[in-house]
Amino acid sequence: MAFMFLRESLKAYRERDPAARSTLEVLLCYPGLHAGMWHRLAHALWQYPALRVPARFTSHIGRWLTGIEIHPAARLGRRLVIDHGMGVVIGETAEIGDDCYIYHQVTLGVARTSAGKRHPTIGNNVIIGAGAKVLGPITVGDNARIGSNAVVVDPVPADTTVVGIPARPVERKPARPHAKPAFDPYGMPCDDSPDPLLGDLEELRTEIAALEARIGRLAAATRPTREIAGQ
Repeated sequence: MAFMFLRESLKAYRERDPAARSTLEVLLCYPGLHAGMWHRLAHALWQYPALRVPARFTSHIGRWLTGIEIHPAARLGRRLVIDHGMGVVIGETAEIGDDCYIYHQVTLGVARTSAGKRHPTIGNNVIIGAGAKVLGPITVGDNARIGSNAVVVDPVPADTTVVGIPARPVERKPARPHAKPAFDPYGMPCDDSPDPLLGDLEELRTEIAALEARIGRLAAATRPTREIAGQ
């Protein structure tokens, strides 16, 4: 089982990271892969209540060596790729599906302190861009894309791209029927999808222009009355 995990992970890094030139390079030089290996050991220890402290210490060693912090209770799917990895934090009750791609400085954290499920559940084939924060016991659907530096506090439907603070959906060009979802580097849409914040600003600008025009018409309509009163 451990060999299957390593073989799948090495293949995933080779296929999805153009900088990976050889399997040996990935095995020796990729902290995301190393973090996954340390987590598998820590997670196995976590299953036994008497070994919870060794499990935490094992994950602490992994964090010290890789710069990636993964709680031993977190559940990670198969073929997970953590690119660059420095500063990634994955909390205790977080769950990640298969074939996901996570960049550096990503946090799967809590929105508030509470017991029970506190961290996000990430579906399959999800890309989370650098610096993104996914907070609370929310669900991110399959094939979703989370843009760099987005702050996600609401559920994300499947096949949706979200960007911004707070994160909101942007349009994605529909893929061909039955086609595999495209790989979007850093979770950002590759087309000319409009920024939702810019859209809101444009709406405000239009409303302000309409209000200015209305005020101008009202001023023009009341000007004769003021002139008569002045006479």
